[in-house]
Amino acid sequence: MGADVVAVLPEVLLLVGALVALVGGSFTPREQQWRVRLVAVAALVASAVAAGVGLVSPAGPVFSGTYDVDTATGVVRLVVAASTLLVIGLGVEEVAGHRQESETYALLLLSATGAVVLGGAADLLVLVVAFLLGSIPLYALVGQARTGPAAEGAMKTYLLGALLGIVLMAGVTVLLGVGGGEAGYTGLTVALAGAPAGAVAAGAVAVLVGLMFKAGGVPGHFWVPDAAQGASVTAAALLTTVPKVGALVAVFRLVEAMPAAVDVQLVVAVLAVASMTLGNLAALGQTAVRRLLGWSTVSQVGYLLLPVAVVGRTDLAEPALLFYLAAYAVTNLTAFAVVAALPGRESLEDYRGLARAHPWLAGALLVSLLGLLGTPPTSVFVGKLLVATAAWDGGAGWLAVVLVVNTVASLFYYVGWLATVLRGGQADGEYPEPRAWAAGAAVWGAVPIVVLAAVAEPAVRLVVR
Repeated sequence: MGADVVAVLPEVLLLVGALVALVGGSFTPREQQWRVRLVAVAALVASAVAAGVGLVSPAGPVFSGTYDVDTATGVVRLVVAASTLLVIGLGVEEVAGHRQESETYALLLLSATGAVVLGGAADLLVLVVAFLLGSIPLYALVGQARTGPAAEGAMKTYLLGALLGIVLMAGVTVLLGVGGGEAGYTGLTVALAGAPAGAVAAGAVAVLVGLMFKAGGVPGHFWVPDAAQGASVTAAALLTTVPKVGALVAVFRLVEAMPAAVDVQLVVAVLAVASMTLGNLAALGQTAVRRLLGWSTVSQVGYLLLPVAVVGRTDLAEPALLFYLAAYAVTNLTAFAVVAALPGRESLEDYRGLARAHPWLAGALLVSLLGLLGTPPTSVFVGKLLVATAAWDGGAGWLAVVLVVNTVASLFYYVGWLATVLRGGQADGEYPEPRAWAAGAAVWGAVPIVVLAAVAEPAVRLVVR
């Protein structure tokens, strides 16, 4: 048991940090709440260091096989910790002095913990607990802004989360029933081999649909654009990034555990096409930057599901998914950091003349939007190549074609935003000084977007190993 606890030290550090932030913040004067931020940063850095050490020699299954400490879990830990650190960085000015500042940091850490546990879960019951742990803090974060749009976003997030949480638990119940009570993925694969295929398929699809709420993909996507628009920029950046990391790895593990007689991969392929197509079509008509990024993140889930649709058919599936997740996380957060640096600028037209007023911020936005589009030399470009190659290698070349078509469609709204940034006009000279921490997060966040692409080959070799 002691060795198992050591193996999950990154998760323990995140949880302890959340508890210390929550309790300690209650006894910290409001003008000194920055100390709680230091606690959150320290917990995330310590978790990332422990995750890096564990990634060198993964411990394997722990706690009687209910949790997998493998390469995928190691990557999830690192990406979640780094992403949450970037979220805290871009949100310093927005959160500082807020009456719920310490609670915000506690909720960020709890949400990060849920995402990590979701990615490492190798047991259906642990999956349910991780789903709840990652979802409940999210509801509070969305509603913290205390505005009409925030209330609407929080209500939609809560109602859809509750509904799809029930669907997920119903699916888990079905799989436990037809699997003879076996909850662990290793034993479940064997137990479901002789079970009725229809019941197994129904249970697996229900769990997948529930996880799509956490991933923000079809059919659990309806809350994403409203929450991204109504919540604080800090919460919007987190909810469009961190939950996806754990949820998509959880989907990968679930599909991998299903018996070969049940073609769950086909369902995943349909969800991938629906997510990328609907997300791009909806984003085309958006004029609000955060709604645009919200719909963009729905489309990105579709791309990320491509390697999941070919689980077991190609060795490239897992490394492609993990690399794309890391690339997407830093790219999406960089775009949100630019938004956080310019409070009050909600529409595309508000960004007119940014290139002339603040060239560094415009450069960061240029790199992030071209990254989300998937153009070289950005890391998402490499990620799209990897997932398309995985789909082709796994016998689903048609998915690679759909990816290319949707990438071309996304060109219009990403380039449309960039054209506004580069265009001069009456907005020139009307920009106040940007928020320093958020602007720094945007500029520094743009660096790994390119660097990750440069180190893509060794990174892929690492995750394959």
